[in-house]
Amino acid sequence: MKVSSVVGGLLLAAAALGWGGCAKHVEVDEKPKDSARLSEYYPLAVGNHWTYTVNGRTDRPVDVKIVKEEDGFFHDSQGGQLMVDTFGIRDQKRYLLRGPVEPGRTWTNVVSVSSTERYQILQAGFPCQAPAGSFENCVQVEGRNRVDAETTLINTLTFAPGVGLVRIQVEAEREGRRIPQTWLELTSYKVKPGQG
Repeated sequence: MKVSSVVGGLLLAAAALGWGGCAKHVEVDEKPKDSARLSEYYPLAVGNHWTYTVNGRTDRPVDVKIVKEEDGFFHDSQGGQLMVDTFGIRDQKRYLLRGPVEPGRTWTNVVSVSSTERYQILQAGFPCQAPAGSFENCVQVEGRNRVDAETTLINTLTFAPGVGLVRIQVEAEREGRRIPQTWLELTSYKVKPGQG
């Protein structure tokens, strides 16, 4: 199941996410003040390429490459689609990052009649690390999706400007306890500046 064009391919590899459904509504409110900066957090251009490890396994890397642009969406080699618009970074179903980029910023995506994903920027402007290197001014977003009465899936996405996604961590929360499910970390990347 897909969370974004690049994320979608990664989550297919991770397979334990459980996110699904078709978006019926994506919350849209005021135009963010820093919309020009949003494209920095996911440089989208044909030819951009990212390699990730899944759950720390270096023997089965996941390679994701932007292969074409069509109707405003950048299509990747894993079958996903992603774009940056004036409100944020999104796939066809949901916003993964919305402006303004500041801690505490929240938004929702209704993915079905009975399911709403809730997002919040946990941190902004902090240093982060992955096997691919150390990065400044990162942003960490938490997405929560209640699966049933006992379980909520928590997806934590870390973006680095000029790079894109550097880490995805998925946990299941039950009775207030978080149970790790899967994680992906960036091991290498080659990007040119994305769309403005």
